[in-house]
Amino acid sequence: MPENNTALAGITVGVIGAGSMGGAIARGLVEAGAIGGSRVLVCDHNASKLEALAAEAGVRVLATSDALLAEHPDVVVLAVKPQVLGALLAQSASALAGSLVVSIAAGTALSTLEAALPACRVVRVMPNLPVSVRSGASAVCGGSTATSADIELVREMFAALGSAKVMREDQLDAEGAVVGCAPAYFALMVDALTRAGIRAGLPAAAAREMVNATMLGVAESLAKSGEHPRAYMERVTSPGGTTAAALYELEPALTEGAYAAVDAALARTAELARG
Repeated sequence: MPENNTALAGITVGVIGAGSMGGAIARGLVEAGAIGGSRVLVCDHNASKLEALAAEAGVRVLATSDALLAEHPDVVVLAVKPQVLGALLAQSASALAGSLVVSIAAGTALSTLEAALPACRVVRVMPNLPVSVRSGASAVCGGSTATSADIELVREMFAALGSAKVMREDQLDAEGAVVGCAPAYFALMVDALTRAGIRAGLPAAAAREMVNATMLGVAESLAKSGEHPRAYMERVTSPGGTTAAALYELEPALTEGAYAAVDAALARTAELARG
């Protein structure tokens, strides 16, 4: 796919970690036409993941982070779990010197990253898994030495994968707890409605297909129209009708559950930050 005429043209991006998120970022950048596959470098200890990425997206794969950093990519994305990030930073600080480094690790503050990488410009990003289909949502926050051009470059990278907004760091944890976790929340809702349909007598496969199609339709309708969700609900809900009766039961539990879920995610983020 030809590259878009953007600030991304000509840059190389290295992604350390080919797990769910790292692989999605690498694949999405290529499939969006933002960066050519030959200029997206990916390393991971799992050779099968690398082989799949190379075959699907045409990215360059390397066995180790040392080999990747030796190529001196313009941007390095650290797509490893927070629990192993510290070891990676200690191992790679010298090789990363002078680089623009992007961390997607939840709960690892810019101050921590900058202390470990004093010779780098650091940007934190909180993306979510739908970046894999270029419908993700990402929050971007630059560190103390990251320039406005650095931040805009990273924002543009992730905007190629969906929605990307620049935020303050104190907002990133909340964005992660709400938006970063939201794909699992929505998938749970789809699964719950599917099981409710089966319980009510619908064939399992048909229930799942119809609920999936409905979720996609609602998402596309809201995204295209910009309509407030409450207004959309009102168009579906007739006074005294079946939807009104259903919402009377569902809304309190769903709303309180959402509040509790975000609080739990924020609490776990704080635990990860403490190590």
